[in-house]
Amino acid sequence: QVQLVESGGGLVQSGGSLRLSCAASGSIGRVIRMGWYRQPPGKQRELVAYIGSGGSAVYSDSVTEGRFTISRDSAKNTVYLQMSSLKPEDTAVYYCTVRTGWFTTTDYWGQGTQVSVSS
Repeated sequence: QVQLVESGGGLVQSGGSLRLSCAASGSIGRVIRMGWYRQPPGKQRELVAYIGSGGSAVYSDSVTEGRFTISRDSAKNTVYLQMSSLKPEDTAVYYCTVRTGWFTTTDYWGQGTQVSVSS
């Protein structure tokens, strides 16, 4: 099994910054990519960004608008999300996810960390 532990969420004022971390442990195997989704109140979960094993990153432009940066420490199986210029609409539960495998893949999810942005 794979365990994902997220940290770094909290309450921040509009325009502020937060850095989320997610550490993966357990029988991880081959990591294909690590990333972040979020679920705003009353809305569906949506992609924020993910980063592949080679370091290439994919962002949801409509979500990040150039304000977020994803990075990864492969040696520690840890992914980070640096968020700046936060807006109240960024308020959501942020979920870490990791995709592992070779010919078949498995997605694992963290328990989520709350990010609240006050106006």
